[in-house]
Amino acid sequence: MRAVFFATLASSALALSACSYDNGDTASASSEAVVKAAPDFAAAVTTAGREEGDVKLDASRQPAEILTFMGLETGDAVLDIFAGGGYYSEIMAAAVGSDGSVVAVNPPQFVSSDAAKAKWAGITARQPNVSMMPSQLGDYTPEANSYDFAMMHLIYHDLYWESEKFKVARMDPAAFLNRLYAGMKPGGIVAVIDHVGSAGDTRAVVEKTHRIAPTTAKADFEAAGFVLEAESDMFANPSDDLEKNVFDPSVRGKTNRFVMKFRKPA
Repeated sequence: MRAVFFATLASSALALSACSYDNGDTASASSEAVVKAAPDFAAAVTTAGREEGDVKLDASRQPAEILTFMGLETGDAVLDIFAGGGYYSEIMAAAVGSDGSVVAVNPPQFVSSDAAKAKWAGITARQPNVSMMPSQLGDYTPEANSYDFAMMHLIYHDLYWESEKFKVARMDPAAFLNRLYAGMKPGGIVAVIDHVGSAGDTRAVVEKTHRIAPTTAKADFEAAGFVLEAESDMFANPSDDLEKNVFDPSVRGKTNRFVMKFRKPA
């Protein structure tokens, strides 16, 4: 994995147990450090039962490398935003284990078909720690300080999208990120992977191409209080035509994508 880490603002450290002393001879820990084991991401990706269509996407999405880079941990409470068909929900649920959980948020109109319902039934049967939260993104408000990790895979640009056809109302990205910031635990991570778009009017770029400029995403998250901890060029593709819609067969699955790891300060 080719990664470029920069703007690292804090290094991870083990929390020390707080001790109190009684008459100088009794020490008792008032809190205990919790050390989480690193998940076996390769095993999570190869978990039996995943649908063939999802497995075929692994080569272009590199989920084990992404989740390693982002720092998902065993036992994490995870939010998968606009989870779609549950590609990442299923993998992350296997990775965090039975002590962790994944809440998959989906606008209901995108998961109302019989095929979508059957796919999600299979995911939740294989990974009981996954639960679906039907909600329009513009309305979703996570409980405060409740998530260790959030995934936004190829969907951040959708906060700038509106569509009468698909019943997507105009949203306020800043308001959404403010609610997400409140919902993350101190130190919580937000993983953002999206299609690189051209500079210009963001809503116009999204409408035309379903892409977003990396500088826009970075500025939005930082304005909400998140810190950009690291980024990777693992999906860099200089030959990608940024003026093409990401669903164009000539670029689909091969777009130039940015990878950013944001953290809510502890």
